Amino acid sequence: MATLLASPPGMSSSSPAPADAEGGQKPTAAPYGSWRSPLTAHVVSGADKRLGGIALAGDGRLLWIEGRPEEKGRMVIVKEDVNPVDIIPPEFAARTLVQEYGGGAFAVQDNTVVFSNYKDQRLYKQPTGIGSLPVPLTPDYGAPDVSYACGVFDPHFSRYVTVMEDRRTSNLNPTTTIACINLSGGDIHEPKVLISGNDFYASPRIDQNKKRMAWIEWGHPNMPWDKSELWVGYFSESGDLTKRACVAGGNPMLVESLAEPKWSPKGELFFISDRGSGFWNIYKWVEHTNEVVPAYTLDAEFTRPLWVFGNSSYVFLGKSNHIILTYRQLGRSYLGVLDCDSGSVSLLDTPFSDLSNVVAGNDYFYIEGASASVPMSIAKVTLDKNKTKAISFSIVWSSSPDVVQYRPFFSTPEFIEFPTSTPGQKAYAYFYPPLNPMFQGLPDEKPPLLVKTHGGPTSETRGVLDLSVQYWTSRGWAFLDVNYGGSTGYGREYRERLLKKWGIVDVDDCCSCARFLVESGTVDEQRLCITGRSAGGYTTLASLAFRDTFKAGASLYGIGDLSLMRADSQKFESHYIDNLVGDERAYYERSPINFINKFTCPVILFQGLDDKVVPPNQARKIYQALKERGLPVALVEYEGEQHGFRKAENIKFTLEQQMVFFARLVGKFEVADDITPIKIENFD
Repeated sequence: MATLLASPPGMSSSSPAPADAEGGQKPTAAPYGSWRSPLTAHVVSGADKRLGGIALAGDGRLLWIEGRPEEKGRMVIVKEDVNPVDIIPPEFAARTLVQEYGGGAFAVQDNTVVFSNYKDQRLYKQPTGIGSLPVPLTPDYGAPDVSYACGVFDPHFSRYVTVMEDRRTSNLNPTTTIACINLSGGDIHEPKVLISGNDFYASPRIDQNKKRMAWIEWGHPNMPWDKSELWVGYFSESGDLTKRACVAGGNPMLVESLAEPKWSPKGELFFISDRGSGFWNIYKWVEHTNEVVPAYTLDAEFTRPLWVFGNSSYVFLGKSNHIILTYRQLGRSYLGVLDCDSGSVSLLDTPFSDLSNVVAGNDYFYIEGASASVPMSIAKVTLDKNKTKAISFSIVWSSSPDVVQYRPFFSTPEFIEFPTSTPGQKAYAYFYPPLNPMFQGLPDEKPPLLVKTHGGPTSETRGVLDLSVQYWTSRGWAFLDVNYGGSTGYGREYRERLLKKWGIVDVDDCCSCARFLVESGTVDEQRLCITGRSAGGYTTLASLAFRDTFKAGASLYGIGDLSLMRADSQKFESHYIDNLVGDERAYYERSPINFINKFTCPVILFQGLDDKVVPPNQARKIYQALKERGLPVALVEYEGEQHGFRKAENIKFTLEQQMVFFARLVGKFEVADDITPIKIENFD
């Protein structure tokens, strides 16, 4: 394989594009896929920090959790300052393992933070000042078998109320409760269970005015986005819950998914439900009549599925009766201020096209956001005195602060609707054309296409700046990110297209979108590739086994055997696959591992050896079977990685090996980067 420079002559991989590349010099014609790009895998793997939540300290400054690839994915609590400072010592990491996916790993009140420590899963308390040390709040059980998430400070009883998952008896079927931990005194006490009996709990939220708490709960076989309940409980003088009532979700004639209960400064309970319309909208509970009334309704999604704890899609602005809200509609996020008295919303203009969590002070708020040219960031927004317009907007944190130098190489996604295999039905995707200011394709050539299938599958891809996408497009690949039927962001009806049809609807939609681009003359039919992680890895493998659209595929910790996945599933997802697949026959007929004879093209597999969501035996079975069948196949296994790769060196290696695998087997080009390919069975 020929080797070229990883960067243009005279330009390091971290240098901005030269001026003539931005418009002065005519681009060089070269085969798609062979273009040189400064967006190396090293740049990609080290650039992108993760966000794990945001909160406001008592002094009005922001705290956030950031995951650092260069520290092997360690999640660090950081406080806003002229130069942001780490709050927790280097031997600590703020990450919880509740329901495997975690989230909601910390909470702040005044100048005290409580967080879950990754190594031992215990809760710790410490001041938010520099140089303070964490003090344990929960017992040491000898192993990280009890985890905590989504906690809040209880102003009435000097305690911390949290979701607790106890795996001491069973890893596959742990007990989930809502418990409290005493914050007064220096002794460590056993957590006291406040609520138990259902399979799952989330979002315990305490009224600052009265001694009462709201929470979400649900039970098998439902996922929280299928059907859940909102409860309110009243505390006795001793702090026990002596009275409770189901506020929403208890009516068997009204199926609804509840999320994000929050008490207003006046003590009114707001929450999100998809009752009636099928879209997650904001509602309010009227206590004296026990009625639920809409606060604001729209055919749009005002929250995200509860895969992780700690979602905060709306928030009250100080002590006012105004709510800062975000919602998704047809592939874009919107930001607004809801006046709860008038019911009117004033939309705010920001550079973000994608928004997630928000926290607020009196006349300002912090929000997580991104766009096609702005990486995941946290911005501080200040409002005018009427609370209807933003008068200042400033970025206080960026996941990739150095990426601005690569902007000339960014491909802007096009939001597309395309016809599915069902007449009259549409699905959605983001299409990224190949783009590099120094190169253009050959006149008689169409670019190769890489289709990405997102995970979940109850999730959504969002069309924001992702350097791992730009890695491909800046080398001359077209890239397609599909929100197949079953994705969130488009309402319950769209989400439920996948029920009992996983492995059919998602596969059909990904193939339909690829064909849509072929038929429009946009991409090369002979160079269609597909990649996906986790559930997206399943869609990738199913597409390769049961359709002939794609010429090669890459599965990152993907599911090959649905029955094995069900048997190995942790409690949270133990019935999820039943809802998506159906009966035993469907389990067999939709598992790619059972139809190795139907695979006709090369596959590369990547797997973390500590993965408990999709255990390594799935990838190994696929690999061995394809190897015996004589198809080109490769398997990469990573020690110390779980469900999702966090270490920079593994992110880099995965990206490079996918690129060179596709180039060697279907690309008809030589990559410009100096990459040593791993051995491909039945090829090398």
